[in-house]
Amino acid sequence: METPHEHDNEPASTAEPRNAFLEEKAFKSRTVLVFGEINDRAAADITRRLIALDADSHQPIDMLVSSPGGHLESGDAIHDMIKFITAPVNMIGTGWVGSAATHLYLAVPKERRFCTPNTRFLIHQPSGGAGGQATDIAIHAQEIIKARERIARTISRETGQDYEKVLQDIERDRWLGPEEAITYGLVGRIVNSKSDLKK
Repeated sequence: METPHEHDNEPASTAEPRNAFLEEKAFKSRTVLVFGEINDRAAADITRRLIALDADSHQPIDMLVSSPGGHLESGDAIHDMIKFITAPVNMIGTGWVGSAATHLYLAVPKERRFCTPNTRFLIHQPSGGAGGQATDIAIHAQEIIKARERIARTISRETGQDYEKVLQDIERDRWLGPEEAITYGLVGRIVNSKSDLKK
């Protein structure tokens, strides 16, 4: 049985204070990170941060995105919240920005869409794996078609590409490097440092 003072000489965990320190610095720098899979938990966390930063000030928010994508509707929630708040958002792609992450990346005007020199972008149609009764599978297939058309409309509107061309482009995985992404209309400018955002 442990005595009340048995662990007094053990080093205290630094995980929580360190996280609190980093969270405070991220908030003060008005930076939101979107890293890893996009799901409902990530969407809730990112949305909460956006609302808090918007309530604190209407100064620009920097959103760093490095994500393979994930759940489309979770990406929709972040996309819509970026448009909902008053503070403008600078979108900065780094690493890779794919699928649902590309969808939320397109929530801001092109002049606020940046990427670092080694970023890769991926656009494609939504995938599905529905099972169950034939009627349910048919309903799910129809919803995927609707989602595909909606994604294509968003990409077309935000890049200036023809809608029919976008539908063809997302039929299969379409990868774009930084320069290709600029030509396509996904990215406004490549940046090497934070100071480049203000140029």
